[in-house]
Amino acid sequence: MAKWFFEPGHTAAEFCCRHMMVTYVRGHFKNVHGTLMFDPTNPRESSVEVTIDTKGLWTDEPQRDAHLHSADFLDVDKHPTITFKGNEVELIGDHDYIVKGDLTIRGVTKKAALNVTYLGQWQTPWWEDNMDKGPKTRAGFVAKTSINRHDFGVSWNAPLEKGGFVVGDIVEITIDAEAILENP
Repeated sequence: MAKWFFEPGHTAAEFCCRHMMVTYVRGHFKNVHGTLMFDPTNPRESSVEVTIDTKGLWTDEPQRDAHLHSADFLDVDKHPTITFKGNEVELIGDHDYIVKGDLTIRGVTKKAALNVTYLGQWQTPWWEDNMDKGPKTRAGFVAKTSINRHDFGVSWNAPLEKGGFVVGDIVEITIDAEAILENP
């Protein structure tokens, strides 16, 4: 089984959650790291470990970002990472899998299932110190899941005057990952 690492410059996570009952707020995490054991001819034997730096949360609204960093939401001072560790893979198509594992947010760990699409792999350049030290083998993946934020202790909310709440319960998560083969 080949070992891969997620290239942080081209790997990111995004979340989307209902806001004020009328729209959605999206946020991004750019500092995403991890490793993957993966062979496209034998994906059932795959495993993955992903770590997301919660302090890197960005929604393009500084006041909202500060609130999301606070104890009301992610409490990044006490819980600087979100992690996913999975090794149970179900094939649902030629390049589509369900990867089950443990998702940890705010120190709370729950079972989660990611819908993963393998986008393929390519030989590419690898630039270091203004020199192409490639080729390197890169593979692409998109993973999606939905969680109820309350399951992880992310429960701040405020009622709206005519009913409803400021923040929705369901959070959609998407991870775009570019993995680099560690030892060809």
